[in-house]
Amino acid sequence: MIDQETIRQFREDGITVIRNYLDEEQLAACREALDWNMANPGPNIFRALEGTSLATHIDNANPNAKPKLDALVQKIPFAETFQQLWGSEHVWYFAEEIFVKEGGKSGRGPFHQDTANLPWAGAHWGNAWISFEHIPAANSLQVVRGSWNGIEYDGSTFRNPDDPTEPLHDDGILPRLPHIDKDMEEDPNAWDLVSYEINPGDVVFLHPRSIHGGAHVDEQTPDRHTLVLRFFGDDSTFRELPRTNPVYARNGFLFRDEMAKLNQGDPFRSPIFQQIA
Repeated sequence: MIDQETIRQFREDGITVIRNYLDEEQLAACREALDWNMANPGPNIFRALEGTSLATHIDNANPNAKPKLDALVQKIPFAETFQQLWGSEHVWYFAEEIFVKEGGKSGRGPFHQDTANLPWAGAHWGNAWISFEHIPAANSLQVVRGSWNGIEYDGSTFRNPDDPTEPLHDDGILPRLPHIDKDMEEDPNAWDLVSYEINPGDVVFLHPRSIHGGAHVDEQTPDRHTLVLRFFGDDSTFRELPRTNPVYARNGFLFRDEMAKLNQGDPFRSPIFQQIA
């Protein structure tokens, strides 16, 4: 059972950590999945930051990895965990995302909400962040406390290392992302950020609508290999994205054919997503 404070943190703050969540066998299986993805990148690999100060290996929803990951999430108690964190009867697995920063030279990731480029709405969404190194809190993922239940901002293009707020949609409706790193340089208390020191086996759980970013590497913490597994529950619906950016218009950039079958406000359901509870 998960204690009530952990549940409160997830539901109110949008982020929590469960220590020693993975045993050695489960952690090794997760690392094997990440290494396989690294060696066999999928069609959604993101290369725009290569050669910049934010260079990061980012890949999403690799179709060739799906059978392996569908099996993996059945071997770890994610279903029970999210049932408790959300208060949901049912749990579905969406897909993976991987982040790899190596060599101590990749800067802070732009703050953003995953819901800027994925057509998600509702309270029952959750990302499980699994890192395989010791990560000090200063180098760990940072979340603006409570932001999952706040303003929906435009996204970041992730293509301009000089301006992490460069708008993804620029539709004139969604407000531009705040420049959180700049604000924090001017006033360290400008934003209420939450981050956790992480050891192998710990898992960070966050709501993907939370404003999150950071997680740089440096000489003291030169490498960070992170496997993110994404889930949704009963209170999850389809939300049309703006149509101004053709890459993300309406349906987002993942599972486009499946998303095209859903209408605004429909329950977020498709046979392609494995139900685990």
